[in-house]
Amino acid sequence: MSVIVRIFLMLAAPITALFVSRDALNFDVVQTIVAVILFTVAVAAIAFWPRPTKPSSTKRH
Repeated sequence: MSVIVRIFLMLAAPITALFVSRDALNFDVVQTIVAVILFTVAVAAIAFWPRPTKPSSTKRH
C-alpha cells in the first residue's frame, strides 16, 4: 500500500512544482492534494474503461 502512495507522491511532486515553489511551507499539502486528484483520476479511468463484451448469441428457430 505504501508503494502505491509513494508512486502517486512521486508523480505529484513535479506537477506541484509547476505551481508552487519547493521551498514554500505548503508544498507538502499541495503535493498531497495533487496526489489525491491523480489517484481519483486513475480510479475513474479504471472504472469507466470499456470492457470487452461477449458477442450475444442469437437463437434461430
